[in-house]
Amino acid sequence: MTRSPATPLPPPEERRRLREAGSLTQAQVAERVGTTRETVRAWESGRTNPRGRKREAYAKLLDSLAEVEVTVPQEEPTPEPEAAAVPLTPAQAFDALYAFCAPALVRQSYLLTGRRELARESVERAFQLAWQRWPEVAVDRDPAGWVRATAYEYALSPWHRFRPRFRHPEPPPADASDRALMDVLLKLPPPYRRTLLLYDGVGLGLPETAAETEASTPAAANRLLHAREAVATRLPALADPTELHRRLTELASAERLRAAKPPTVRTGSERRARFWTRAAIAFTVALIGTTALTVRTAPTRYEPPVAPGAEIQGVPPRVAQGALSEAEAELREKLRGGMTSGPERVLPLSR
Repeated sequence: MTRSPATPLPPPEERRRLREAGSLTQAQVAERVGTTRETVRAWESGRTNPRGRKREAYAKLLDSLAEVEVTVPQEEPTPEPEAAAVPLTPAQAFDALYAFCAPALVRQSYLLTGRRELARESVERAFQLAWQRWPEVAVDRDPAGWVRATAYEYALSPWHRFRPRFRHPEPPPADASDRALMDVLLKLPPPYRRTLLLYDGVGLGLPETAAETEASTPAAANRLLHAREAVATRLPALADPTELHRRLTELASAERLRAAKPPTVRTGSERRARFWTRAAIAFTVALIGTTALTVRTAPTRYEPPVAPGAEIQGVPPRVAQGALSEAEAELREKLRGGMTSGPERVLPLSR
């Protein structure tokens, strides 16, 4: 029996409980439903909900897990002494988030930029900033989304075009179909490219995609439709969103992109924070020194301005130039005539 598009689903906590009760991993559920592990994780956290055929397959899987749980009698658990839960240190929690998100995030950044080195740098900078703001990121509703948005912003920054190392394009993918898809992606405007990657690549819902791209839901939907249309025009085989998702995953996985180790990222973040702290201290000291020098050299008493000049009586006014007299006109003609062949030079006499 085919389910309707509005097939009811249990709450997110129940979805996770049923999966764990059936001894299934998120990757196994993703394989059965036909999606990615990150998408299943988003479904279980309540950030997104499945749509269409994936919703039907996911609901059918959860129903089968619930039926198995009802038919199989549950054994009474043996009471065990409660073990004290040891909380993770900030470094351990950061390393866990990095290990979970960084590999996929590097590949996504590569799809955004077409540059391998820039993709790795974007992810490292995003996690360095996350480590600097770890108290804020640790309590965020979606730490992975926080880091992803930061990495995307850095990767799509227009200032990279002025960097000498990024003025020339990198070698394209080896496969011809991968080159064609990458060429289509890079010709999309950055907002359209980012929306397409989040919705059809990562698997976010339309409201979540709009929120992460800082756009309204209608604007995000419009960008998605135009991006899909541009891809389908150049590559008709990718008109189906399912096929487009598969090709995006293959293209991202074709490149061997490796992220740095978590301790290296944390060390780089701390080094960068120390550098900017010292730079701020040096600037403050220079500003204080300049202010002190100004105060030291500034006049300490009031000096009145120079008084304006006074009018002097008895001096005849300057006469304006008028017509020349006969003697002056004759002298002018004589001088003009003498300048034709050059004036005679006066030589000193030796004694």
